[in-house]
Amino acid sequence: MLKGEGPGPLPPLLQQYVELRDRYPDYLLLFQVGDFYECFGEDAERLARALGLVLTHKSSKDFTTPMAGIPIRAFDAYAERLLKMGFRLAVADQVEPAEEAEGLVRREVTQLLTPGTLVQETLLSKEANYLAAIATGDGFGVAFLDVSTGEFKGTLLKSKSALYDELFRHRPAEVLLAPELRENREFLEEFQKRFPVMLSEAPFEPLGEGPLALRRVQGALLWYARWTQGEGFSPRPFRPYDPGAFMHLPEATLRALEIFEPIRGQDTLFGVLDETRTAFGRRLLQSWLRHPLLEAGPLEARLDRVERFVREGALREGVRRLLFRLADLERLAARLEMGRASPRDLGSLRRSLEILPELRALLGEEVVLPDLGSLLEELRAALEEELPLKLSEGGLIRQGYDPHLDALRQAQREGVAYFLELEEREKARTGIPTLKVGYNAVFGYYLEVTRPYYERVPSEYKAIQTLKDRQRYTLPEIKERERELYRLEAQIRRREEEVFLELREKARKEAEALREAARVLAELDVYAALAEVAVRYGYVRPRFGDRLHIRGGRHPVVERRTSFVPNDLEMAHELVLVTGPNMAGKSTYLRQTALIALLAQIGSFVPAEEATLPLFDRILTRIGASDDLAGGKSTFMVEMEEVALILKEATERSLVLLDEVGRGTSSLDGVAIATAVAEALHERRCYTLFATHYFELTALPLSRLKNLHVAAKEEEGGLTFYHQVLPGPASKSYGVEVARMAGLPKEVVERAKALLQVLTARREGVAEAVLEKLISLDPNTLTPLEALRLLHELKALALGAPLDTIKG
Repeated sequence: MLKGEGPGPLPPLLQQYVELRDRYPDYLLLFQVGDFYECFGEDAERLARALGLVLTHKSSKDFTTPMAGIPIRAFDAYAERLLKMGFRLAVADQVEPAEEAEGLVRREVTQLLTPGTLVQETLLSKEANYLAAIATGDGFGVAFLDVSTGEFKGTLLKSKSALYDELFRHRPAEVLLAPELRENREFLEEFQKRFPVMLSEAPFEPLGEGPLALRRVQGALLWYARWTQGEGFSPRPFRPYDPGAFMHLPEATLRALEIFEPIRGQDTLFGVLDETRTAFGRRLLQSWLRHPLLEAGPLEARLDRVERFVREGALREGVRRLLFRLADLERLAARLEMGRASPRDLGSLRRSLEILPELRALLGEEVVLPDLGSLLEELRAALEEELPLKLSEGGLIRQGYDPHLDALRQAQREGVAYFLELEEREKARTGIPTLKVGYNAVFGYYLEVTRPYYERVPSEYKAIQTLKDRQRYTLPEIKERERELYRLEAQIRRREEEVFLELREKARKEAEALREAARVLAELDVYAALAEVAVRYGYVRPRFGDRLHIRGGRHPVVERRTSFVPNDLEMAHELVLVTGPNMAGKSTYLRQTALIALLAQIGSFVPAEEATLPLFDRILTRIGASDDLAGGKSTFMVEMEEVALILKEATERSLVLLDEVGRGTSSLDGVAIATAVAEALHERRCYTLFATHYFELTALPLSRLKNLHVAAKEEEGGLTFYHQVLPGPASKSYGVEVARMAGLPKEVVERAKALLQVLTARREGVAEAVLEKLISLDPNTLTPLEALRLLHELKALALGAPLDTIKG
């Protein structure tokens, strides 16, 4: 609503603003006025608050209203900030030149910008930019559309946890929720807490074939994309996908392993691997990390390609040097199809197509790229070397490409020559030596005479402006020639636009070929990038088998920021308990095993001296402490929920990582839970690495239990961590010593040592007493009452004396 003061009607400019504003009530309307995008009324106040702008006022005879604006030249920077703040933007541009307008310049909304529907290269990161839709029907239907590339896919999920995993995996920028989910308060609150993204509305009318929920999300995404991009928008064909066709990486695993987002600091697995040289290669690498493969055949094929680039360093460097010069062909193809490609986009396309023959020459016949030679020749012939950002700026079509345009330009040059000749002719005719021909935007072309020569000015000169020491004049023929020149300039502008649109249409017909080229080059980019990482950091090619064998394994992220001690691991469907003090490297050891497995299953070399790995169907983790206090869940509750999910999903082909399960409750409860979980995973025969301080677990009578420990030693200077993983359980936890190293006061440390000695002695004494009691009894002579009494005695012995009776 326009907010202002005054009794009169709205001025025409504001009336035009209000009419456009009413069409887009959920958007902030940015309204072009000259070189600025302006907002008025309450929108101006919102804009000023958001960007810290000075609020001014638009005033007329009877009306005043707040006004705030941003310069058009800085639009991208401001738009990016506004979108991150949660604004939807409607951009209204002047769609006719001011000099050609009859009355008020006409404006139309030319762009609708929302976080999930961006196509402008300047507003997009290199990552995929997904718009998601979620609906119910026969499960949860979720679909993802990247408007900037046309990628369009979806899946049907049976549980809310599976839905959240897919959303976390794809990290959409904007989400469309079906009405039944929007109106479900419990779901909505949980969803917004887990995914703080913009929620938008669209009709969820079914589209296509298949399950109802999938048809609904397809319809919603397509409607919303066409609302923001225009009815001509058409994505790639919808692709149903099955998450079960890839290694399952739940949200907890992606977080714990820091695949894309760091827990602390800046380092991630993706950050280590991302040596890609193109935007579409970067997106493909992210996709591979989201969807590791399950079959050896495709993985071996990927590894063969990586290995070639590892062996042939000159080839790798040559390919990477050429790839670096490529534009984002995938997004450029999408802008061509939408009719959004700018002159500079076609210039980027020309430069990219010039590189393809060089890549073919370097790689030979093994890489098949589409033939786009005829389009390249057309672009070379048509386009100037330096191209404007906007079509309206002109000067983009080469001389000699279009005869009609050449003729108009020749006529324009002759028109300009007239004014150059006019100055010399009038000097000679009037005898005024200082006479000049000039031009400005207000008066157009004019004749200028300085004060000493006013008496020589011919009578046919018509005065149009008086300055301090000179006057400016015009002539009827000047105005006539000027009008002709303006007419020619407008014709040139229109003809250049026609030629450009014809050229863009020729390029649009090759959009699918461009996408195919982008697909081939993206794979090439990822193979070369993985090879670069392997050579630079000393990775080896993994093999696949039934046992897990890692020699000299390393953590790919941790080794980038500190000296690293490699470690080995051998296991086959075993429960491996890892004991040792805090800070010794147990969690790192667990994580590096998972990351090596993940790297192998995307087709990458791995950080080890040697590695043979099973093909895991999923990596399940319970690592690190977190809570959900806003949802009423303690750290222990969150831990137990994650463990419950692991026990539900783990199979013989799963890799399970558990770190300190049971520590969020009492020691007795914790030991009981950790023991029961260990036994359950042992029965499932999954590959389990279980780091724990509960030494009771190391003596469990399980046939496939293996004990490892991280070496540490108490020396005179304190506790020394060797970061070596060795066979057998640790001798102790060294918790009190670690507490001392952390800075616990000396008196507290000494008291803890005393308590530890007493508690250890009591535990050993209790164990001995219980054992003696059990050895001395004869079960065959016990009555039921005596047996019950004995159980009570044993329990009392096990519980021991209260802690507050222990004296140091």
